[in-house]
Amino acid sequence: MYRKLEIQFAGRPLSLETGRLAKQAHGAVLAQYGDTIVLATVVSAYQGREKIDFLPLTVDYQERTFAAGKIPGGFFKREGRPSEKEILTSRLIDRSMRPLFPKGYDKETQIVVTVLSADRENDPDMLSLIATSAALEVSDIPHSGPVAAVRMGRVDGKLVVNPGLADMEKSDVAMVVAAKPDSIVMLEGGADVVDEEAILEALFAAHEEMRPVFELQEELRRLAGKPKRDFTPKVIDPVLLAAVKDRMSADLEAALKISGKKERNTAVYALSDRVVGELEPRFPERSTELAEACEKVLRDRVRRVILEQDRRIDDRSSTEIRSLSAQVQVLPRTHGSAIFTRGETQALATVTLGTSADEQKIDALMGERYKKFMLHYNFPPFSTGEVKFLRGPSRREIGHGALAERALTPVLPPEEDFPYTIRVVSEVLESNGSSSMATVCGGSLALFDAGVPVKAAVAGVAMGLVKEGEQVRVLTDILGDEDHLGDMDFKVAGTAEGITAIQMDNKVGGVTRDVMRQALHQARDARLFVLSVMQKALEQPRKEVSAYAPRIVTLRIKPDKIRDVIGPGGKVIRGLVEETGCKIDIEDDGTVLIASADAAAMEKAISSIQAITAEPEVGRIYRGKVRKIVEFGAFVEIFPGTDGLLHISQLAKERVRRVEDVVHEGDEVMVKVLDVDRSGKIRLSLREAQEELEQKGK
Repeated sequence: MYRKLEIQFAGRPLSLETGRLAKQAHGAVLAQYGDTIVLATVVSAYQGREKIDFLPLTVDYQERTFAAGKIPGGFFKREGRPSEKEILTSRLIDRSMRPLFPKGYDKETQIVVTVLSADRENDPDMLSLIATSAALEVSDIPHSGPVAAVRMGRVDGKLVVNPGLADMEKSDVAMVVAAKPDSIVMLEGGADVVDEEAILEALFAAHEEMRPVFELQEELRRLAGKPKRDFTPKVIDPVLLAAVKDRMSADLEAALKISGKKERNTAVYALSDRVVGELEPRFPERSTELAEACEKVLRDRVRRVILEQDRRIDDRSSTEIRSLSAQVQVLPRTHGSAIFTRGETQALATVTLGTSADEQKIDALMGERYKKFMLHYNFPPFSTGEVKFLRGPSRREIGHGALAERALTPVLPPEEDFPYTIRVVSEVLESNGSSSMATVCGGSLALFDAGVPVKAAVAGVAMGLVKEGEQVRVLTDILGDEDHLGDMDFKVAGTAEGITAIQMDNKVGGVTRDVMRQALHQARDARLFVLSVMQKALEQPRKEVSAYAPRIVTLRIKPDKIRDVIGPGGKVIRGLVEETGCKIDIEDDGTVLIASADAAAMEKAISSIQAITAEPEVGRIYRGKVRKIVEFGAFVEIFPGTDGLLHISQLAKERVRRVEDVVHEGDEVMVKVLDVDRSGKIRLSLREAQEELEQKGK
């Protein structure tokens, strides 16, 4: 059934349409905001896989270059592997939608969102979240939506809903917020060192702005929605659960007191296997249900002790941070390096400094741009004691790297002060919770070690939540198991002055403003403590970059001199590069960047460029070379490619009969500039230069 609904949303029309396109999908919605259009489809199998205890959900957001009137680059001229933007948007959708499928739903499900039109003003990511939710709403797939999303900015202290590109350039907040009618479910964003109360205000203002979008989706479902397929959540047999609890409880207490993650998990898994084996004769062919009961007993015990006793798996209180350590300059040949360890999580961060030739070109629907700062996060399987194939970076690695990059970007120096391209790489060596935040801490220290003049140190911490009815406990610095067994993963990074990056995934509804405020302020207290430990390792950025890093010198030349430095067909600049070994980049405004690790080579390149672009000053003495003798004088080259006329009358005090009596071709002579006329012709004097030099000699 075809239906199309439209509302005004943050000053622009938002429309949702179903029943015209992709009708064989179980749910399909065409969403338009401005001239940006996306098609979201959802399909879910009717038969589940055998022996799985999770939701096999895949989410693919894909940008078609025709949406922006472009043809893909490369040999094949078609879209290839997903870009980083596509991967990050796929994660936004997945993190918002996955928790809202009913527990126990195990049918293979696929969400595909395709960008069909991009106006380069409205980013498709927020619209894709809304379209996906609407497609699930009109489908027969069980899902506890609707979900809406907005992008929040702040310009001159005032919040802006769904800011355009012009506003985003001036905004000190950039967040995508997704929510259900009763709670925020997902948050991803950054800020330019903004305080906690401002972030809190933006979050709940975003939620309020979503009300019309919830109503729009509910009306679309009423008019065109399919009846939801029958699904009964799996309930564990109370008799079986009681038997498992009776066999497991006493030994579980002892297993959970083991401090090491690997040893503790081994003990818990062994206990679960033993209990399943002992109870299988009593409950034949129900081993899967027995294993689920063991998981529930574990979950209930961990959560109960946290709520009632404020004690966690590793015996910390809710606000305690695990042991911390930090080291810098751990690798001799990198430009900067640091190891940051928090409990059983450890990140090795390195910094490499490059030139403008190392910038990353981003060819996206929203336009072409260049990145001078990159952070790459690697999560090898040995960090969790596992064996896996090593392939390209996973979506999780891309997402965690983007979060850490966002956290560090606001403190980087402006390009005019530090013209390097910067690459940070984080190798996670151990992981038991919050390796992305360890990456932020390690990356900040490595930037200090590399001599990057950042504005301040940045640290991050992962917060958690356990909520049962009215009982709530906010946890600082969560373990991996607390992330799995808890209700929220809330990562906050920033300086001592404010927040630079934030990310949240909420598995439960009803997280109040007061709980969010507590989480933000508890995170700030933890961040300040972590920063104090980092400060002991290295208090401020080093004064100089590494001896192994290229030195970059910036020169300013007149734009009309650029052609002289480049030369015909690039001959001059190629010759300079070959002669000195330096990297030389020239920008359209006359900025020249010279990079080399060899100080002598750099000085030579600087002198050569200054000589090529120099302009004669009247009254100044130059060392020149006689290039040509004529009857009335000589032409002397005072700069490469710049000659002046040394008239025969200016050769000496006395009268000179022949020019060759004083100078010859190839001679080097000191000459003074007498005049430069409007056409650029230069008059020189050997006689006055000698007189002035003699006077100075006396």
